[in-house]
Amino acid sequence: MKKWITLFTVTVCLAMAMPAKAQIKFGVKGGLNLASASLSDAWDAKGNADNYTGFFIGPMVDITIPIIGLGVDGALMYAQKGTKFSYEEGNISKEKTFKQQGVEIPINLKYSIGLGSLASLYFAAGPSFFFNMNSDDDLTFDSETGSLDYDKSEVSLNLGAGVKLLRHLQLGVNYNMGLTDSAKAKIDSSKSSDMWDAINGESYKSKMWQVSVAYLF
Repeated sequence: MKKWITLFTVTVCLAMAMPAKAQIKFGVKGGLNLASASLSDAWDAKGNADNYTGFFIGPMVDITIPIIGLGVDGALMYAQKGTKFSYEEGNISKEKTFKQQGVEIPINLKYSIGLGSLASLYFAAGPSFFFNMNSDDDLTFDSETGSLDYDKSEVSLNLGAGVKLLRHLQLGVNYNMGLTDSAKAKIDSSKSSDMWDAINGESYKSKMWQVSVAYLF
């Protein structure tokens, strides 16, 4: 965890080191999360991770150096994400939905390319920090009982691009790749069959596409 704290500190220092002529704008950002999961081999052998649609919204700040096009943006957002786990028991197809909600703090280094006075393209990359608000989920498969224990915090990597219009409107597409675990399965071995014992202690990482709209004041 120390290396992620170091990465966060370096990113914040870069933002603070921006020259006095940098343009600073505050705004509101929101959008959709099309989320899924990167399963371990044990999870993958039992079923498939399907997409879950959530949303995010919150205040943001955008800092840009006009001449060279470099900048940093950050946000403090309420976010929903998760995954749908589809599997078969006997010949019956079943599905469980694992939903997370929490506070997400993405911090991105950005490079913008002007397309005239009214529009510009931007490319962005940086870390994102997610602080989970969920309690553990029930993980019961017929006669087997267990729980899905969510990590209190997660770190992921953002890679994205978008367009700024009329100096106030920002549209973006982002891929968010989990670097740390999202949750871990705990199966009660005293009450389970061999079928689900394999995922006991196994974790998964979140991954998602994000489509966002922001308005900068």
